[in-house]
Amino acid sequence: MKVLFLSQRVPFPPNRGDKITTWRLLERMARDHEVTVAAFAHDRADEEGARLLAERGFEVHTVPLDMRRAKLRALPLLLTSRPLTLGVFDAPAMRALVTRLSTQVDAAYAYSSSMGAFLVSGELPWVMHFAELDSDKWRQYAERHRWPMAAIYRREWRLLEAYERQLSGRARQNVFCTPLEEEIFQRTLPGFPSMVLRNGVDLEQFAPRPAEAEPGHLVFTGVMDYYPNVDGCVHFVREVLPRVRAEFPEARLSIVGSRPTKEVQRLGEHEGVTVTGFVDSTADWMARAEVAVAPLRVARGIQNKVLEAMAMGLPVVGTTSATQGVAAVHGRHYLVADRVEEQAHAVRGLLRDAASRERLGAAARRFVEEHHDWEQALAPLDPLLAGLAN
Repeated sequence: MKVLFLSQRVPFPPNRGDKITTWRLLERMARDHEVTVAAFAHDRADEEGARLLAERGFEVHTVPLDMRRAKLRALPLLLTSRPLTLGVFDAPAMRALVTRLSTQVDAAYAYSSSMGAFLVSGELPWVMHFAELDSDKWRQYAERHRWPMAAIYRREWRLLEAYERQLSGRARQNVFCTPLEEEIFQRTLPGFPSMVLRNGVDLEQFAPRPAEAEPGHLVFTGVMDYYPNVDGCVHFVREVLPRVRAEFPEARLSIVGSRPTKEVQRLGEHEGVTVTGFVDSTADWMARAEVAVAPLRVARGIQNKVLEAMAMGLPVVGTTSATQGVAAVHGRHYLVADRVEEQAHAVRGLLRDAASRERLGAAARRFVEEHHDWEQALAPLDPLLAGLAN
C-alpha cells in the first residue's frame, strides 16, 4: 500500500521528542508499505534531515516554514472564530502539495492535528495521530497565565476542541500516545474511534552506565524553547534547587537541550546550574547524573525525557504532569512530587541514599524493557494500516 505521511517537522534525525516518534512510525510503516513524506522544514537542519531520509530511500517533500513569521501572520485570526494554530500551519504550498500527492497514494497518516487539516476535506482514508491533545494543552496554559494571555489561550482551547471534533469524525482512526489522553478525548468528544500507540525508547542507546555518574549531579533534558520545559526548569532552579543545595552544596543541575530561550540561558547564572544548549548525545549527559528531574507543571502526552532517564537506570523525580503518561508506580519505578518541598525532599533523599537510587533505577529500567520497547509499542500500527486498505 502507498501511504502519505504528514508531519509538522521533517521526521529525521530522531533528536527531539516529536522526531523520535515520527521517525519510529515512519520506519515501521516502511517495512511493509511504500511511504511518501510531506513535512514542514523549519530550518536548515530539517532540510538536511530530508536529504538524509531521501538517502534512506524515502520520497520526501518539504515546505519551508518560518515559525516567527507564521505566528505573526496568524494574529489577525484573533478577530475571527478560527484557531490561531491552524493559521500558523496553513501554508498554501503544503495544501497544494498534499492535494497533488493524495492522487498518488492509497491512504494517509497525519501526525498532529495541524497536519490533519490538510486531509479533512479529502476522500483518502486516513489516520489522525494526535501528538498531544492540543485543546487540553491550551486549557492548561490558560490556567497558568493571567489576562490577556489567559483569555487568548482559553479562546484557543475552545476553538481547537471544536476543530478536533471535526477531525475525529472524518478520520478512520484517532491515535493517542497515552491512555490518559484517550480517556480525555472520549470524555470530551464521545463516540469517535480511538486507540493508543505508546511511545517507546531506544534501549541500546539509553542503557545504564552507572560508572560514569558524578556525585550530586542532577539532569533535565528537553527542547528548551518549549513552554512546559522552560516553565518547569525556571521553577525548579528558583524554588527547588536552593532547598536541595542547602543540604548538598555540591549538588548541580544540567539543563540539556537545544534552543534555550534567554530566560533559560539566564538560569546558567545561578550557582550550580549549567545550560548546555544543543548536545550530540543526551544519553552522555544522563550517564553523568545521579538523579533525573522532570519538574513539568504543564504537560500532556508521554514525556520521552522520563522514558529515556528510566531506560538509563536513573531514578526520576517528576511531577504528576510529567509522569502521568507513563503507567508506572510511584515509589517503585519513579518518585512523583508536585509541591516544592516534596520535590526537594525526594531529590535530597536520593542523593543521600545510594541504595535507594540503585533500587529505583533498576526497577525503572525493567519497566521500560517490559512496556516501552519500540517493537512492542508499535505492534498495533501494522493492523491499523492494514485496515485502511479495506
